[in-house]
Amino acid sequence: MSVITITIDQAVECCCAALKNSGTPEDNARITAQALVRAESDGQKGHGFARVPSYAAQARSGKVRGGAKPEIIDVKPGLFRIDAGFGFAYPAISLALSELAPRVRKFGIAAAAIYQSHHFGVAGHPCEDLARQGFVAFIYGNTPKAMAPFGASQKVLGTNPIAFAAPFEQDPLVIDFALSVVARGKIMAAKQGGTPIPEGWALGPDGAPTCDPATALAGSMVPIGGAKGAALALMVEIMSACLAGAALGTEAGSLLEGEGDSPNLGQVILAIDASSLSAGNFAGRIRDLAAVYETLEGARFPGLKRLENRAKARTDGLQIAEPLMAEINQLAQG
Repeated sequence: MSVITITIDQAVECCCAALKNSGTPEDNARITAQALVRAESDGQKGHGFARVPSYAAQARSGKVRGGAKPEIIDVKPGLFRIDAGFGFAYPAISLALSELAPRVRKFGIAAAAIYQSHHFGVAGHPCEDLARQGFVAFIYGNTPKAMAPFGASQKVLGTNPIAFAAPFEQDPLVIDFALSVVARGKIMAAKQGGTPIPEGWALGPDGAPTCDPATALAGSMVPIGGAKGAALALMVEIMSACLAGAALGTEAGSLLEGEGDSPNLGQVILAIDASSLSAGNFAGRIRDLAAVYETLEGARFPGLKRLENRAKARTDGLQIAEPLMAEINQLAQG
């Protein structure tokens, strides 16, 4: 399949225009476009350009309120809630990060619970942004049902991503993964690109393994690590949907379809002042840990590929499949 190469700036403007022409105001459209392009730059295609058509369709139908303005509800000095207003998640996450930083500096720890939210893209990005300010950060987010609990066949849990980041030299250590073998967005991207998926990623509606992405999207995802992965997905469901007071995966509307109920997903972000809690020892201890890794053949801290992809995108631009680029351009031109 032929591809088109565009710069990061061109990508942001194109995605922003597509969202604006679908009824999303400039400020929300730009924050959302920047998040999608950031994902694409890191090599996370399932959270990048592939999301623009479904985002635009949902904004047009009102499933997502493109103009929603997130609102803060204070709970306690180190705790607050954000009502995303059934809008895109990124404006709410941006607000959460701006509020978390001063509270963590003052109180040492703070948490934000976001509800009435939507797909929040690369879970590691908010954590990375907080880690660059000296904080250890976690994020938990639920998604619409896509996986069965271990031993069952009925979908109950989402792929439920979890991410963590810690300050480390120039670039934070970031650990970010969905609790299915792969993120559902990768299967969606494979469907858009007309390519099969590897066996072991998903099951069809009949419970049999499938390599067809359309069949996989109609079926269920395979959890990482069997029973342990399913248990972690349950933990994230509690830490996000229950703690934020959002919809459970069984209640949330689809993130892929243009029509239907709003997803009303939940995200919880926790940030800790690493230096204060460690009595100033954190930076030295994580350097010592990294040094141990460097002595082991084949071992490395995770996240290097993400940084390599990001640097390459800055210099060489981003490649996008021609049919998807044509669809986004059509949306951008109204």
